[in-house]
Amino acid sequence: MGDIQGRNNVLSQAQKYTVAQFNEEFLDDDACLSYIMNERHPGNVLTCDKCKVERKHYRITGRKVYGCDHCGTQISPLAGTIFEKSSTSLKMWFHAMFQMGSTKCGISAKQIQRETGVTYKTAWRMFKQIRTLMSEDVQLEGDSAVEIDEMYHGGRRKGGTGRKLVGDGGNKTPVLGMVERGGKVIAKTLKHARGSEVLPIIQKKVLPMSTIFTDEAKIYDALEYMTQPKPGYRHRRINHSEAVYVMGDVHTNTIEGFWSLIKRGIGGTHHMVSAKYLQEYLNEYSFRYNRRDVPKPMFRMILDQVSERAE
Repeated sequence: MGDIQGRNNVLSQAQKYTVAQFNEEFLDDDACLSYIMNERHPGNVLTCDKCKVERKHYRITGRKVYGCDHCGTQISPLAGTIFEKSSTSLKMWFHAMFQMGSTKCGISAKQIQRETGVTYKTAWRMFKQIRTLMSEDVQLEGDSAVEIDEMYHGGRRKGGTGRKLVGDGGNKTPVLGMVERGGKVIAKTLKHARGSEVLPIIQKKVLPMSTIFTDEAKIYDALEYMTQPKPGYRHRRINHSEAVYVMGDVHTNTIEGFWSLIKRGIGGTHHMVSAKYLQEYLNEYSFRYNRRDVPKPMFRMILDQVSERAE
């Protein structure tokens, strides 16, 4: 089903990073702190706040700070990062990120609690902070083929087979998914699964001249009118209601494969995710999917975000 099932459902050889490699490289908190310092300030060289020139900085024994080799002015490599005010061991933070990057479906806070001995509350907060690193503003690059579909997350539907949603008086949360074939995915929670909310998102994230593939849902009807004046979208539909799922290159199998990954991951790993935090989990799964072909351990790609997003 699409390009998610199969090779993209497993980590490539270049993305694998073993427990033995992790424990050898990040033996303790000092090794983790040294890594962050060198990532933010290669060679431990940066402009000293007091000297106003670039100086080598050295670790201050017993503290998580480095001092200028000329005047002693101290800086913290954790300042502005998700670790700044945390009393939790850096090795545990790194371990949590390692585990999040080691499988396609992530890992639960309960599992980290069992592995590290921290409280469930601490493990949950750690994952919440790590997921902020995995949130990104993605633009689908076209002239391309983009599949768009909606998913419904949450409790059982009410009142038969109709879609009773959170925003419409029911108990399910609608999610819009957009994926460029061979490219990136975007998944966003919605207040309402209505064209008035969906179409502006499509206009913002999908470039003109892209070919958009959807099912027959009415929320996509107005795409037909968004193709004029040119340049606009080429809109093609597959009729799922008549049990038609593939017609030549017309299908939504790629985005539906992503939905399958989400449902298996949340159902099997996390068991339940509330509407309030659903977007954070979607960001995590999208982050991993969007880097599925990058020849670098997923753990390192998560860790890279610490320095890139440091204030």
